[in-house]
Amino acid sequence: MNDTKQLPDRRSAHDRGGAATTAPPRARARERRRPTSSQWAAWAFLAPVTLYLALFYAYPLYRNLDLSLRDYTVRSFVDGDAPFTGLANYQKVLDDPTFAPALLHTVVFTAVCLVFQYAIGLALAVFFNQHFRLSTTLRALFLVPWLLPLIVSASTWSWMFNSDSGIVNTALHAVGIGPVNWLTSPDWSLPSVIIANIWIGVPFNLVVLYSGLQSVPGTLYEAAALDGANAWQRFWRITFPLLRPVSAITLLLGLVYTLKVFDIIWIMTKGGPADSSTTFATWSYQLGFGNLLPAFGPGAAVGNLLVVAALVFGLVYVRVQRKQALS
Repeated sequence: MNDTKQLPDRRSAHDRGGAATTAPPRARARERRRPTSSQWAAWAFLAPVTLYLALFYAYPLYRNLDLSLRDYTVRSFVDGDAPFTGLANYQKVLDDPTFAPALLHTVVFTAVCLVFQYAIGLALAVFFNQHFRLSTTLRALFLVPWLLPLIVSASTWSWMFNSDSGIVNTALHAVGIGPVNWLTSPDWSLPSVIIANIWIGVPFNLVVLYSGLQSVPGTLYEAAALDGANAWQRFWRITFPLLRPVSAITLLLGLVYTLKVFDIIWIMTKGGPADSSTTFATWSYQLGFGNLLPAFGPGAAVGNLLVVAALVFGLVYVRVQRKQALS
């Protein structure tokens, strides 16, 4: 009799167990939908970065785009009631006689600086890769231009290029060459700021390319030397090809930085004389803040052209890197 009483209990327990086995999948599904502690921690670490990008990148880009699409004056900039003008500011920039010279100066300034910064930085990286005595000390000294504030570097170059008391003209006079109006001549103002920017940018190329050289196996050079390859052949067939990924990111970062160079040009020449050293960066500032009646809309439009140019080159770099990875 006790057994007959126990059987229903077992069956009911089995039924309850069956129900328990069917219920957990839904419960597990609900548990999977709930964020775990590790996911909450990940979101907590991600939140400051997201907030920083939104406040200091996304919002300024949005405001700059809004400025370029409206007719802002000083009063409307404060009140916030500027009328919408569409692409009128961009058309005004394209029709401005300063556009063509500024575009040419921007291209020349960026291209020449990139070529010389990369070439000199690569030569110095290969030179310091020989690991001779005092190489570490000399390499540290080459970082000084990169560590100095730009206002200090630009002011120093302004003094060196001074037509009357500059050390450059003094050196030229010592070898029998007449003085050159480096900063006040339309023919020499752009080369002057290019020289200064090359000097400032070489250390960055040196550091990045030297780091890339450390990943090149020394056995490759030994094998090439045993095969009779000279120094130039070892560089051209081993060093340069293996540095292509590092060179690509170096040139991309240098391009983005050089496109937006403002401090050096403004401190040394202010884009003059007669707009002979004006680039998009200095022109944008001059339109927005350099006049008694600022043109906020056209200034923002010029700045957006720089943003688009940097974005295009960035996308080209990503596409090239993707093709290389697939191949």
